[in-house]
Amino acid sequence: MSKVTIIGAGSAVFATELMKDILMTPSLESGTFALVDTNPGRLELAHQMAEFLIKRSGRDWDVLASTDRAMVMADSDYVINTIEVAGRENVRHDYDIPLKYGVDQCIGDTIGPGGLFKALRTLPAWLDIVSDIERLSPDALVMNYTNPMSLTVLAGIRASSLPIVGLCHSIQHTSHQLAEYLGLPYEELDWRAAGVNHLAWFTKLEHQGIDMYPQLKRMVTENADLYEKDPARFEMMRHLGAFMTEGSGHDSEYVPWFRKRPELVKKYMRDGYLGESGFYANNWPSWVEENAAELRGYLAGEQEFEFYRGEEYASYIMEAIETNVPTVIYGNVANDNLIDNLPLDAVAEVACLVDRKGIQPTHFGALPPHLSSLVYNHMAFHDLTVRSVMEQDREAAVHALMIDPLTAAVCSLEEIRDMFDEMAAAQQDYLPEYMNK
Repeated sequence: MSKVTIIGAGSAVFATELMKDILMTPSLESGTFALVDTNPGRLELAHQMAEFLIKRSGRDWDVLASTDRAMVMADSDYVINTIEVAGRENVRHDYDIPLKYGVDQCIGDTIGPGGLFKALRTLPAWLDIVSDIERLSPDALVMNYTNPMSLTVLAGIRASSLPIVGLCHSIQHTSHQLAEYLGLPYEELDWRAAGVNHLAWFTKLEHQGIDMYPQLKRMVTENADLYEKDPARFEMMRHLGAFMTEGSGHDSEYVPWFRKRPELVKKYMRDGYLGESGFYANNWPSWVEENAAELRGYLAGEQEFEFYRGEEYASYIMEAIETNVPTVIYGNVANDNLIDNLPLDAVAEVACLVDRKGIQPTHFGALPPHLSSLVYNHMAFHDLTVRSVMEQDREAAVHALMIDPLTAAVCSLEEIRDMFDEMAAAQQDYLPEYMNK
């Protein structure tokens, strides 16, 4: 039997996906879900969904739920972090204030001004959680899904000795997209990727030993409709020689080339996740309500719930550990001699072997220098942000924003400081005290 604690379970749709996957895993016949959220209403909905899923699955699982994690998380085998700290209260500030200074974001939750301030709100709460895990479940494997991914994992591994892995779906989803773009069966595509979350690179893309990049570049040049499916990523592939691991809209925030002038936004950005300005800020609050309504519809029998095992890595990690049948995932882990030409005190996204011994990251080697330089800059951003929170150093957070690629492409140093101060003032009720000095 396994005990799985989900912290932030009030993000009920994602918690539902994770629990469904676990209940569809052959080797996980019995166990306990411990659900934690600070919002009682959202926690109750997650609890009801857990009971619903267990009944549908026929598995021997129990459910505990509490707004106080100390009441339910002791002796967990796995702890899954999915917290969101004051997101809806500040999503407009994260987008609207930077836009006044010319910093145009699409998602803005892992990098840039929005990502920085989300980290400043999130990491103090996360470090408290990590401390409680060490005290109550010291043998647990910690799986983080919370964004900003790299920052959350980096803070966790610097503050504890817990085994922590950050899990995202961008690499596996992008690999499927590339097979689709090339018109190839997925199982025949041979690929390799590494970097930092949302800014990792497919450095190998082959079919039957043949490099597929020349063909993909020709296809994009000759087929305008294909280019329109991923404009920013195809543009970077043309010039940099490799494909990135997150969608065009989000990736456009990680680099300085696409969003620094209105004419560039118009040229390269498209609706929705392909780069729409303010897409996350304008839609996320309503998505939360729509998702909750969807779950209530399942509970009321108004719509049919599809019971299948998805692609998220959590259940596959648990299966490999419990059965000792190895699997490979892509995880965000300490760069302990994994990517040779990137800092060792950073978090990298690389292939990891998983079996009874847990998460075992694999050595990648060196990224091409023009790609590693882009990744290095983000690792410096992460380092400064985590230092800011752990050392209560406000100026380190200001410096992080100053080296953010998109912000630096648009603003002067004085403007960046003014933007930072304005965002800090607007969000002062949700930030640690040292930020308000």
